[in-house]
Amino acid sequence: MTIATEHIILQGEELILTNQRVVFWSKTKTLILSDLHIGKTAHFRKSGIPISSEVLHKDLKRLKVLISHFQPKTLLIVGDLFHAEFNEDVKTFQKWMQQFNGVSITLIKGNHDKNSFELYETLNIDIKPNYLEIAPFTFTHDVKVVSQNEFYVSGHKHPGVLLKGKGRQRIKLPCFQITEHQLILPAFSVFTGLNTKTTTKNSKCIAFTEDSIFMANVF
Repeated sequence: MTIATEHIILQGEELILTNQRVVFWSKTKTLILSDLHIGKTAHFRKSGIPISSEVLHKDLKRLKVLISHFQPKTLLIVGDLFHAEFNEDVKTFQKWMQQFNGVSITLIKGNHDKNSFELYETLNIDIKPNYLEIAPFTFTHDVKVVSQNEFYVSGHKHPGVLLKGKGRQRIKLPCFQITEHQLILPAFSVFTGLNTKTTTKNSKCIAFTEDSIFMANVF
């Protein structure tokens, strides 16, 4: 697995963006990610749709490598850690987390995080119902109303970018999207769609592949 990085400065803070769908804030030793959607594959299987559990195992394997690489003190999940009700995938995650006793987990609840608080307590997850402020950032799953006095780090939108080449060549890639007041994180799970309609002329897109990360020239 290749970990390609792009160092950026936001609000005077250095953040390390990676092609593996996470941000590392080295000053606070925090690994930041969003939209893992654990339980999604099991939810589909329960509905009769044959989605392999290998999807989850690959996501967790990638996260383990990232934790080993960056050695964070905190895993900050900006919403949608889980996708649906308690199921076999959630049990898998419970067992998987036992190997990281030295890493604290903070979750800002997303629209899919509907499991009971007892489950989060069992996992030793610190729950924030709506947002978390760690200066100079406000972490929240989805920004409904933008305050000009805040800089948000959010998820939810699963941002992607459509790149056009010569002729009719086109490719969609996941990306980090940056605006004047917001950094939108890509979905950590690869079992998600890409929303290419959130990009505006005032935003920057840092796209990535399995081996690289780069500033995308969208317009």
